Amino acid sequence: MTQASMTQAPHTARVPGDAESFVDGPLPSAYDIPLEAVNPANPRLFAENAWQETFERLRAEDPVHFNETELAGRFWSLTRYEDIKQVDVDWKNFSSAKGIALGFPVDAPLPEGALKVSMFIAQDPPVHDVQRKAVAGVVAPSNLAKMESLIRSRTAAVLDSLPENTPFDWVDTVSIELTTMMLATLFDFPFEQRRKLTRWSDVVTAVPGRGIINSVEERRDELLQCLSAFTELWELRKREPGDDLVSMLAHGEETKDMQPMEFLGNLMLLIVGGNDTTRNTMTGSVYGLKKFPEQFAKLKADPSLIPNMVAEIIRWQTPLSYMRRTANADCELGGKQIRKNDQILMWYVSGNRDPSMFENPDAIDITRPNARSHLSFGFGLHRCMGNRLAELQLRILWEEILARFEDIEVLEEPERTYSSFVKGYTRLPVRVRRR
Repeated sequence: MTQASMTQAPHTARVPGDAESFVDGPLPSAYDIPLEAVNPANPRLFAENAWQETFERLRAEDPVHFNETELAGRFWSLTRYEDIKQVDVDWKNFSSAKGIALGFPVDAPLPEGALKVSMFIAQDPPVHDVQRKAVAGVVAPSNLAKMESLIRSRTAAVLDSLPENTPFDWVDTVSIELTTMMLATLFDFPFEQRRKLTRWSDVVTAVPGRGIINSVEERRDELLQCLSAFTELWELRKREPGDDLVSMLAHGEETKDMQPMEFLGNLMLLIVGGNDTTRNTMTGSVYGLKKFPEQFAKLKADPSLIPNMVAEIIRWQTPLSYMRRTANADCELGGKQIRKNDQILMWYVSGNRDPSMFENPDAIDITRPNARSHLSFGFGLHRCMGNRLAELQLRILWEEILARFEDIEVLEEPERTYSSFVKGYTRLPVRVRRR
């Protein structure tokens, strides 16, 4: 998940996936450039909320689309629902073991200063299965049932603390706070230091030079701090195990002997998986329902729609834009010849807007009958382990919102994450009005 350091030279590819011609200056319309120049992996498309027509064009004209950039090498973009699902479940032909985000060509050396980590989501069976099993218990139905009252009490406390008729940032005050508290609980991490988890999560996915970190060396140094903190917890849990994720890893038969970079990789996976995705959907739900006020009104009139609304928001938001696979052998997809070791990007964000699967897909419809068919959690053996926890957190959040607030006024367009991988928000100014 690491990306190359950005250079200062304009009009060059700076990170894997940047479109060489469109790093600087105004973004052109996807319909105003040659089809072969369309690059859905340019982070600017997402930071500027300009991604929709790119995928609209690719779904219609070139649903298995080829790009090759200086840093990323060869990669293919799948943009239709059925093609994405087909590859997502076929781990034998399309491997996760060579990375889950767009990176450097398979045989290329990592840039100086980057860390070579390993994580179970970026593995194939049998390694994936046994390591996932070691931590899956933390989100087992019985454990979720135990956590529900804690999640509710924390959610209520955060919402009760919000100022009325005074602008504040929903991202920092609500979304980050709630997800970070949940993370601290899952890891049994020192609660007063919980914002470190947020920071490390952001560092993992940040593009160097875009405000969070300036270089891959800075990323490495901060992640080594993360490793150091969790190594201390590991040693403690070895002696005094609990029901947390670190204890499960430290005592799992298949994980207790992990090397440091494997431990760090799995920490990065669990932190990002538990933070970025849920927090961005929490923000996306407020933004989306205010963008479609008739749906907000429908929800207030009938709170029993909350579970389906949650599924629909997860579809509409799509907190991770894509996941990557790598071809294990030469093959054919959608009439295109794929080479061994080519990167395959399954664009969940596009599949979730595929009109052949979802009617009027760009709109939020909280009564959508097939909302739960979204791609956001993936399919097959790599389906998101924490999907039920994410849904639980979002359901409780909206139950508590409707119990307290007559309105949440969105004051400005949100500031969005500079990333083609994490589809998220960095700021959303709002004002609340209580009942």
